[in-house]
Amino acid sequence: MADPSSYRPKPGQIPDSPGVYRFRDEHRRVIYVGKAKSLRQRLASYFQDLANLHPRTRTMVTTAASVEWTVVSTEVEALQLEYSWIKEYDPRFNVKYRDDKSYPYLAVTMNEEFPRVQVMRGAKKKGVRYFGPYGHAWAIRDTVDLLLRVFPVRTCSAGVFKNASRTGRPCLLGYIGKCSAPCVGRVSPEEHRELAEEFCDFMAGRTGTYIRRQEQQMAQAAEEMEYERAARLRDDIEALKKAMEKSAVVLADATDADLMAVAEDELEAAVQIFHVRGGRVRGQRGWVTDKVEAVTTGDLVEHALQQLYGEEKGDSVPKEVLVPALPDPVEPVQEWLTARRGSNVSLRIPQRGDKKALMETVQRNALQALALHKTRRASDLTTRSRALEEIAEALGLDSAPLRIECYDISHLQGDDVVASMVVFEDGLQRKSEYRRFQIKGFAGQDDVRSMHEVITRRFRRYLVEKERTGEWTDGEDPAADPAHPSADGGPLSGSAPSDGPLSGGALSGSTFSGGALSGSTFSDGAPSGGTFSEDDGRPKRFAYPPQLVVVDGGQPQVAAAQRALDELGIDDIAVCGLAKRLEEVWLPGEDDPVVLPRSSEGLYLLQRVRDEAHRFAITYQRAKRAKRFRSGPLDDVPGLGESRKQALIKHFGSVKKLRSATIDQICEVPGVGRKTAETIAVALAQAAPAAPAVNTATGEIMEDDEHAAPGTTAGPAEEPVTAGASDERRGQET
Repeated sequence: MADPSSYRPKPGQIPDSPGVYRFRDEHRRVIYVGKAKSLRQRLASYFQDLANLHPRTRTMVTTAASVEWTVVSTEVEALQLEYSWIKEYDPRFNVKYRDDKSYPYLAVTMNEEFPRVQVMRGAKKKGVRYFGPYGHAWAIRDTVDLLLRVFPVRTCSAGVFKNASRTGRPCLLGYIGKCSAPCVGRVSPEEHRELAEEFCDFMAGRTGTYIRRQEQQMAQAAEEMEYERAARLRDDIEALKKAMEKSAVVLADATDADLMAVAEDELEAAVQIFHVRGGRVRGQRGWVTDKVEAVTTGDLVEHALQQLYGEEKGDSVPKEVLVPALPDPVEPVQEWLTARRGSNVSLRIPQRGDKKALMETVQRNALQALALHKTRRASDLTTRSRALEEIAEALGLDSAPLRIECYDISHLQGDDVVASMVVFEDGLQRKSEYRRFQIKGFAGQDDVRSMHEVITRRFRRYLVEKERTGEWTDGEDPAADPAHPSADGGPLSGSAPSDGPLSGGALSGSTFSGGALSGSTFSDGAPSGGTFSEDDGRPKRFAYPPQLVVVDGGQPQVAAAQRALDELGIDDIAVCGLAKRLEEVWLPGEDDPVVLPRSSEGLYLLQRVRDEAHRFAITYQRAKRAKRFRSGPLDDVPGLGESRKQALIKHFGSVKKLRSATIDQICEVPGVGRKTAETIAVALAQAAPAAPAVNTATGEIMEDDEHAAPGTTAGPAEEPVTAGASDERRGQET
């Protein structure tokens, strides 16, 4: 636990101007990002008597080891920069609403030649118009089914569309009148796009004009005694009205607004948003967050607005946003929303009338969402904390292991030996920090030796990063330590790119260009004498060590992992192993395992960590094996890409014929020069011909070459093994 006075900036060093500040821990990882109208006053509030601080704020300042800040011109710029840094660094002490990417949207792909109506989830794409989000995908499909009668827009996938174009026959929807069948040319691309635009206009709330036009056309058709056409228009109008009834009118003045409500207690908060367009509720979404910092309702609203509109522009930001409490101050947030929309946005609290009544409905939804969340998760934060405390008590650790790394080895009878590293922080998966290893030090099957190599490589990189960032203790000479490596001996498969070094010290500067942000960054309390990436709050390689290393295995694997750490001189990281058969926990140097109760939350967490490592390892091993089986002699030719490989096979028909071709004949292939042709000829001459292909149905030996026809095989059959196989099967694939 750090003393905040050890990194407190000197008097007069902090400017009295707007800006954004970052707290970093001892490993230079950003743990909190905040903004302030006056940096001097805000930062001074953190460095007071710890007894006067909120418990969560006290935990944050004692976890931090340095603080730095960036000066900006206005509070709006501070808001923009704070949002960018929270998205980039993912600080553990900031309010983070659990993502809503699982919410389905009704999407119209206006970026395609023939726009398609479909259900979409995930990140929004450029050129696609979105409506929603909806609570359930079936609600979207019901609405689309009604509207396709009036707006017969394409809904089929690209594969179905191409197949219909090739055969000249539309799909079933084309026959029953719910698709205009642009695939077979019934309508032109321009006519189909006009249909898609009318569909979007109707979904955007411009319904009255279209229905009145349909009614006029129906009356005109009846006067002209075109009764079949009039009946069809009548049915179309009924379908439109039925689709509109699915979203009742809640605001009589056809308002476009978003209404936000917050339900909270001391530990968690739930946010509910209703999207009202044209006076009707067009979508709904909600978030739940753990209150890891001391925040007011206004702060929660501000964070929710950042997440809701941080990636939106134009009409996606409504003219009016109704909230239960205003951020303090409200002007920068309102200016930021106005800039996102491009026109004035009103941010206010409804006081009376229909909007206040609707806000009460949204508030009831938020209260129900919070109650349902607590029921479902059974106080998940408390459960995770209890699990970590049980692990710490069982293993004799000084504190709960907030970061756990687990390692597993996977291979198939000694081939394609790989390893996995998975990371759990605060009892939750941290998939962005997963890593994969290829075993390079030896060939064959030896799980113990493989585990030693993986642990050595991972923590050798940790020591290199520790030295690079200047975290060695005073008076310590890492180069004089015989256990200290100066290089890893090879890049890690799947590791992130290294950081560019910047000057580290008391002061460092950076400028935000592009017309939006400008200023200089000042830091205090940073380790001196080292180089580090100033803007990288998340170590991209192995700079952040775990408190506990878990290996998948028993005594031998645990001993190998501990020996690797001892050889590197690391003595502050605990090691344990979880054996598969009896779920026993093994510790280094102990003859007897630690047996946790079957009902223990700590054992359950260790099992989840171990199973995730096994899944990640076996997935990588299978991918490598599949790639090896798919490889051919052309894969070994340097500089030969996939396009030219396909061109060679298409030209000669097979690798066997290519092998017997002359250099001049190979040069006839487009894109292949003489030097490349010579390289191909040499590589094929050195490669041994593959075994003859066998037709598995008839037993016939196929004469033609390495590229066997469908239904043939050119090697031993492979029996699939699942990740959930028994221990006996894991002897084949572990």
